[in-house]
Amino acid sequence: MTAESTVQYDYIFTGAGLAALMTAYKMVSSPAFEDKTLLLLDEDAKKTNDRTWCFWSTTPSIWDAAVSKHWDVAWFASEAYSRDLPLQPYRYQMIRGIDFYQQVLALLQQHPKVTFIQEKVTDIEETEQQIFVKTSQAVYFGKRVLNSIYNPTLLTHQNEYPVLQQHFVGWFVQTNEPVFTAEKPTFMDFSVAQKGNTRFMYVLPTSATEALVEYTLFSDNLLPKAEYETAIKDYLQQLGVTSYTIQEKEQGSIPMTCYPFWKANTKNVLNIGTAGGWTKASTGYTFRNSDKKSDELVHFLQRDLPFTAWGKRTKFWWYDLLLLDILDRTNELGSVIFSKLFQRGKPDLIFKFLDEDTSFLEDLQVIWKCPKMPFLKALVRQCFSFVKR
Repeated sequence: MTAESTVQYDYIFTGAGLAALMTAYKMVSSPAFEDKTLLLLDEDAKKTNDRTWCFWSTTPSIWDAAVSKHWDVAWFASEAYSRDLPLQPYRYQMIRGIDFYQQVLALLQQHPKVTFIQEKVTDIEETEQQIFVKTSQAVYFGKRVLNSIYNPTLLTHQNEYPVLQQHFVGWFVQTNEPVFTAEKPTFMDFSVAQKGNTRFMYVLPTSATEALVEYTLFSDNLLPKAEYETAIKDYLQQLGVTSYTIQEKEQGSIPMTCYPFWKANTKNVLNIGTAGGWTKASTGYTFRNSDKKSDELVHFLQRDLPFTAWGKRTKFWWYDLLLLDILDRTNELGSVIFSKLFQRGKPDLIFKFLDEDTSFLEDLQVIWKCPKMPFLKALVRQCFSFVKR
């Protein structure tokens, strides 16, 4: 039997992941929401270091207190070449999940109008007057819902938009030998065997003997876990590591798609985070995109518009769609595309482009560094598909 809450909340967050916590944090920090009641529902208490986020930035942000490491230069490698990537004016920054949770929850727990309940959401029902959010233990009432519980069936039941996964396994290792360059992360190392996919190693060193070493793919299907871990072992051996201990492990699978999630929004239920398409479709990067989207959302909420008014296609949505079209059809081209881009391009301009901050003229400077024919073919296919939709 479930209990019913007699309180009606102004906003209910179903799921308390990155997007929800960012948005709630910014709402609580704004005078515009000081009289609003917020309820966050999640089955996880957010008390473990379950993930790592990285992003690049040129300016200080409200998340600086949670940054555990930053770098001013990175390294890129392919089968054909390798190079340092000077990042100025950008700085590549790492945030551990636990540090982010502690920063956000410390503020939310001080706010008298914010409630965090550790329960699993099972259903959301909407009427003209209010919304019912059901959990495994109770029913809660709200005026508006910000939902970050991802529904994969939205993607599996459609074939208009390509869907890949950024899937990975990472080990935080401590080695006996000083093999890492503490001030230079490996942004992408495509020198590993591609096996018909887009595969690379990603290394975030925190000292000469400590690093997060991650095996990452952009492809359709996940691998058996042993295959990821074998790849990490082999890579450590190539670096000259003979002895190490694994301090922590992490793994994940992030959908990479241009599917218009915002079309599933209703008048008072808005999908956010992965459920709302906030992940950068062409790279799987989440933190910076969610930071920008949550800023936009907090401003949008103050206008009290129906949630069906949220969401739109931008030029970057189209750029991402072309890359995903290519990788969906010829997944092995990922290494070629990224290698050409970083071999010829200015790192700061590439990062500005990936942050969706470039002008159209700057877009062309980046795009021109990529192989031309695959993108021209993808453009023709997508224009034809768009006319048919």
